[in-house]
Amino acid sequence: MNVPILQIGEKVLYADEVPFLLHRYQVIPHIWRGIVIDEAIQDIYCTDAECVAAIKDFENKHCITSETERQNWLNNRGITVEQMQELAIRNLKIEKFKTVTWERNVESYFLKRKASLEQVIYSLIRHHDKDIAYEIFFRIQAGEQPFAELAREYSQGFEAYTGGMMGPFPLTHPHPAISKLLSVSNEGQLWSPRLIGEWYVILRLEKLLPAQFDEDMRQRLINELFEQWLSAEIQKIAKS
Repeated sequence: MNVPILQIGEKVLYADEVPFLLHRYQVIPHIWRGIVIDEAIQDIYCTDAECVAAIKDFENKHCITSETERQNWLNNRGITVEQMQELAIRNLKIEKFKTVTWERNVESYFLKRKASLEQVIYSLIRHHDKDIAYEIFFRIQAGEQPFAELAREYSQGFEAYTGGMMGPFPLTHPHPAISKLLSVSNEGQLWSPRLIGEWYVILRLEKLLPAQFDEDMRQRLINELFEQWLSAEIQKIAKS
């Protein structure tokens, strides 16, 4: 017997429709993610004070500052205040699980990833014509015109709008050939035009921003390790 299980507006959902809708709206990967996380955090303990603080932080994050705003937020999501509090505490448990699991390994992971975490600011001019590209290069080299001025006048890429200035970007962000040049550049070093793809590229490293193992970086890498672990766990479920 096909049993109605949910009504959304005028739409009534029946039990035999659910599997189709789960696949159609790509809900199953989210369910797998939730199940893996819930199993991982089931033994994580939080004190009453931590739970109260987590609920307060959750409400602040969602700009809930009054009972009316709280009720509107709950109504818009179709959940109770208890379910909202459960979400807040779940988020706290996830963060504690991340710390407990990867805190000891995150600094060594940073050292392994450090080169790819460095950022660069650089100037770029692209042109399809080799002769024009060299003329621009010689003008910059001779100090006849500033790089930014020539970029605005001649560059045929979107960097013309920024005076050729790019970044800060991770060193791995630009085209691999550009990244390779930047990785061996000194600050202020100007590279003569070279063909990269369809463009003759003039490049100058403005600033190298070394990666720092500060609190923001620590949290970023812990999150990265968590997502890698979670992806691997979901893949195991998908394969089985």
